[in-house]
Amino acid sequence: MRFEEALKTLEEIVLKLEREELPLEEALKQYEEGVKLIRHCEKLLQEAERRLKILSRTEEGELKSRSFPLEPEA
Repeated sequence: MRFEEALKTLEEIVLKLEREELPLEEALKQYEEGVKLIRHCEKLLQEAERRLKILSRTEEGELKSRSFPLEPEA
């Protein structure tokens, strides 16, 4: 499942849990599905973070990759 699809489904589950009076068993089922989706999204984000690289040139003009800074530099 793509990240955007998982996030949309997760948002729908949250709304359902907040707005509807679900039987306990159904609420637990929805909660468990939400936890699975959160883990899936976290895994996808971690993979994207690993893949995110910036190409930069060395002093010799060669291209090299380095990790993308996730935190703004001070």
